Amino acid sequence: MRGMERFEALDTAAGEFAKRLRVVTAHQWSLPTPCSALDVRQLVAHVVGGNRMATILLEGGSREESLAPFQTDVLGAAPVEAFNGAFRTMVDAMKKPGALDQVVHHPMGDIPAAQLCNFRIADLGLHAWDLAQAIGVDGTLNASLVELLWEQILPMKDVIAQTGVFGTGPSGTVAEDAPLQTRLLDLTGRRP
Repeated sequence: MRGMERFEALDTAAGEFAKRLRVVTAHQWSLPTPCSALDVRQLVAHVVGGNRMATILLEGGSREESLAPFQTDVLGAAPVEAFNGAFRTMVDAMKKPGALDQVVHHPMGDIPAAQLCNFRIADLGLHAWDLAQAIGVDGTLNASLVELLWEQILPMKDVIAQTGVFGTGPSGTVAEDAPLQTRLLDLTGRRP
């Protein structure tokens, strides 16, 4: 991982998401997001559920056990606190000796825990932009984070649409000299 250190990148991505989450107003929870199947509350629940899923996996949980957070209301009446708590717990699990050296049983298959950490960085960073778009605030992401995500995701360019994770993938209409964040968003199926 060049540029940013792994936990710095994780903190930066979480900070980007939290910055937008803190300003969500009561009437914005049901607004649509760029993730067409999710409104704002569902998007935040997806992110919190992802953090909880990562903790379960890092603690030796099975694929089936890791899906439990997506079957319950992980936000309750205090979404910001739910996000902060789930993130802190996940980071604590990642920082345990050897935690990122293990293989975890992710729903998509067995993967290195370090890759799981990379997934969380991408999920937090990209969904920060989605949340910003949904609630109408500035979506400009940290430039170093954007660069890191670009380096992580670009190798998947030719198959990204087939993963089902990033919508239809790149549009093919964004110029190579467009700002890096614009290219990253387009690569991940978003249309800035």
